[in-house]
Amino acid sequence: MSIGEFARLSRLSPKALRLYNELGLLPPAQVDPDSGYRWYAAGQLDNARLVASLRRIGVPLAQIQLILGLEPEAAAAQVGAYWSGAEADHAACRDLAGYLVDRLTGKRNVMHEVKVRDIPARSLLCLLRHASNEQEVWAMGKEVIGMLKAQPVPVPRIEGVAGAAFLIYYGEVNQDSDGPVEFCWPVPQELAGQLAASLPGLTLRTEPAHQEACIRVGEDATAAQSQAASDSAMAWVAQQQRQHSDLGMRVTLLTTTAPVTDASRRGGIDFTFPLRDRAGAA
Repeated sequence: MSIGEFARLSRLSPKALRLYNELGLLPPAQVDPDSGYRWYAAGQLDNARLVASLRRIGVPLAQIQLILGLEPEAAAAQVGAYWSGAEADHAACRDLAGYLVDRLTGKRNVMHEVKVRDIPARSLLCLLRHASNEQEVWAMGKEVIGMLKAQPVPVPRIEGVAGAAFLIYYGEVNQDSDGPVEFCWPVPQELAGQLAASLPGLTLRTEPAHQEACIRVGEDATAAQSQAASDSAMAWVAQQQRQHSDLGMRVTLLTTTAPVTDASRRGGIDFTFPLRDRAGAA
């Protein structure tokens, strides 16, 4: 059948069909070698309608391509997993929207406990990436940890919070802004050069000693709780007449604190804001 007829029966526009052809999702059954006109088979309608339905619930095109290549049972499992994640994201957005409504109407002014700690100068193995969502951020962290675990000898650690891995957000991560975000793993200064040579995928840099204001939240904190913690830390910095340094807002992953104990595994995260010293230095 012609592309126009196929578009009508599948409820996909010719524009969408051209895109799906380019991506290899739904190539035509036949292409005229002279005119380039595309023809589709009736047997392709089921896949076309499946693609349309998956897009209607927001499944990304890359994931649809994976689903189309699976047996029905495995494909169903992928759709179910996607929707569970979508519902969790929706619940988080609803929670955050409620927090913002309350904040704007003055109904909520929860201040968290802010602590200030001293962080020594340290060497960091880092990976800097642009990311448009938190899934990409966490995938970056897993990639770095995978590199470290692949080393023939365990990578030496710095004990305590100063040795915990952390993420630096140089900008917002959302549909309109892609960070960038940097995943940092502190390593002993005397071994930093040797470790960097064995991990060419990571960048070695040093960071000066500084103070940072931090608020601790659980690893299962909701989006609203995380936003409230971040807002509290920023408000505290202003109230104390301190200034943020140019080192970037961080999320410290306390579950990576050494030595690894049951307590550290349940450590949660810290929202941290490096501070300029009283004299104004970074």
